[in-house]
Amino acid sequence: MFSLPVNVSLAAEHAASPWLIGAMGLCGLVVGSFLNTVIHRLPRMLERAWREECAALDGREAQPAPAYNLAIPRSHCPHCNAPVRAQHLVPLLSWLWLKGRCADCGAAISARYPAIEALTAVLFGVCAWRFGFDISLLAALVLTAFLVALAGIDLETHYLPDQLTLPLLWIGLALSLVGDGEPFPLGPREAVLGAIVGYLSLWIVHHVFKRITGKDGMGYGDFKLLAALGAWLGLQALLPLIFFAALAGAVIGLVLIWVFKRPREAPIAFGPYLALFGWLLLVFGERT
Repeated sequence: MFSLPVNVSLAAEHAASPWLIGAMGLCGLVVGSFLNTVIHRLPRMLERAWREECAALDGREAQPAPAYNLAIPRSHCPHCNAPVRAQHLVPLLSWLWLKGRCADCGAAISARYPAIEALTAVLFGVCAWRFGFDISLLAALVLTAFLVALAGIDLETHYLPDQLTLPLLWIGLALSLVGDGEPFPLGPREAVLGAIVGYLSLWIVHHVFKRITGKDGMGYGDFKLLAALGAWLGLQALLPLIFFAALAGAVIGLVLIWVFKRPREAPIAFGPYLALFGWLLLVFGERT
């Protein structure tokens, strides 16, 4: 079962070697580079698919378009379309070496790319420190990668794709079948309850808010993400997860409105807060 408060001394039990932490950090740089591709391309892939479906429903033929997926076309500058050279594909270092600009046209390259790579490297290193060399580390890295991708997509598009939330849910449920070990000491019953209550809790809040205000307070992707986290972390983690995510979202939202003059009607992504506190509970939450 999951219990609070969190216990940051748990990592001492595993005594992960600096070599493992460093190796996982380097692995995180590479995975972060791939996650950048997912964050950038997956929403565009889905938009293409939706347009083709709409055209088919209208009895129209979709306009032919070049192949576009996570592998094709190769990485290129969005401004001049020049392919990125192999020596410029080194995670983080290439962006620093090029001073954040395209080697061909000099256009600025978004700081999101090195930020995601560095963030993933740090998170992978912390997972290694926390779990040590164990099969649970692999599971923690999988959850971490999914959460980084989902948070990045939600921040940019205010959308949490089923192509990520549903596999994450099913992986959590599948891992519960082997339970009785970190980071998922949950059996199937606890995981299923966590998923059901996670989904329904936000679903109820959403519909109550809509009934009162006539507006949508959040998207269905948030329900599915919380269901997935419930399957990984269990029922007992949901209350602190929702509380801290909602609190952080409210505080940051007020700062954006009061300090940065953001319009009150502008939507605020909730997925990144769920992802952040879900990851913190995974890594630092005490399990008994």
